[in-house]
Amino acid sequence: MQTRIHPDLAPLPEIQEADSILRSCVHCGFCTAVCPTYQLLGNELDGPRGRIYLIKNLLEEGSMSWQAESHLDRCLTCRACETACPSGVEYGRLLDIGRERLGARRGLLAWGLRQLVPRTSIMSFAMAIGARVRGMLPAVLADKLPRERYRLSPSRPSAAARKVVLLRGCAQQAATPQVADALEDLAGRAGIGVMPLPSEDCCGALEFHLAAQDDARRRMRRLIDSLCAALDAGADTIISSASGCGVTVREYGEIFARDPYYAERAKRVAERTMDAAEFLAGFDIDCEPATLACHVPCTLQHGQKLPGAVEGVLRSAGFTLTEVAEPHLCCGSAGTYVFTQPELSRQLKARKLGHLEAGSPDVIVTANVGCQLHLGSGTETPVRHWLSVVQERLRSIRPR
Repeated sequence: MQTRIHPDLAPLPEIQEADSILRSCVHCGFCTAVCPTYQLLGNELDGPRGRIYLIKNLLEEGSMSWQAESHLDRCLTCRACETACPSGVEYGRLLDIGRERLGARRGLLAWGLRQLVPRTSIMSFAMAIGARVRGMLPAVLADKLPRERYRLSPSRPSAAARKVVLLRGCAQQAATPQVADALEDLAGRAGIGVMPLPSEDCCGALEFHLAAQDDARRRMRRLIDSLCAALDAGADTIISSASGCGVTVREYGEIFARDPYYAERAKRVAERTMDAAEFLAGFDIDCEPATLACHVPCTLQHGQKLPGAVEGVLRSAGFTLTEVAEPHLCCGSAGTYVFTQPELSRQLKARKLGHLEAGSPDVIVTANVGCQLHLGSGTETPVRHWLSVVQERLRSIRPR
């Protein structure tokens, strides 16, 4: 793709990065075929190729109309287009740069989400109140309240040769704290110690994708400091139990590549981070059998490039998995998308649940809290985090 970047923008490093990404696009259209919003709306501007042209125009002209910006706002950032792209176009990164040029998302809703979600204690209190008045809330809010929320008492080995640190996630800690507890219990039963992270801050994903990137980087730096301290204290691995957090932390090295102080620290954290599925793939796990339908979040299959990782652990543990059509398509949760684009989100949820329920599973499992809450609001079939199901049905676990 030929570009003529605006002279005022051309010297900026992030614009040079965007220009390189734009030039890698060959207009083939493979991305359009896998884009959820294009499939629903049928508008070229609501697909990746059209949005790439809009960002190109933004960087060439220095501004964007409200109408054009609305097409960017409808993007789920699911990154299915990246998986399908034969040229390796880094669409997600290009979209972040474009949104940053446009400035923080306008409106009270986006501001409120940025104030609430990263603050775990306030979020937990809000969810506790919401659960008491669920029937009085608008559906878009009631559907985001957890159906189950409890804490476990994880097993902790008295002496462990190996130690890891867990990323629990701000939204997950508030909505489903039992998920990280389940992972800690599985690690403990395998003889692995879990180091506490007393001051775990938000990973910054929400603010970063809502174009409040300066605020996001401040949060990221605080989390990097905490994680580096844990690594210095003897933890060998950072394990994420929420795929939305994991994909962001694993991209810290790229986000801070030009930061003179944090570049190496961010790279160290990113390289030491793995998803829970990668971690548990190193163990022989035996569970009581059940039939599961597995929804792999976009942040895991397209963001972290780990399609099949969760399914592999579940199958080896003794579970039967149903066939699920269109596994690459987003469920419509996509972080704050359920609030900012409720109608599109609802349509995508109905489509995804139709595929997940087709095999009559005992349980629908997923790997991210947002997907779990979103899908759980639309079906009578239990929707659980896969770690909770493994922990509850565990018969044995041992290192390979």
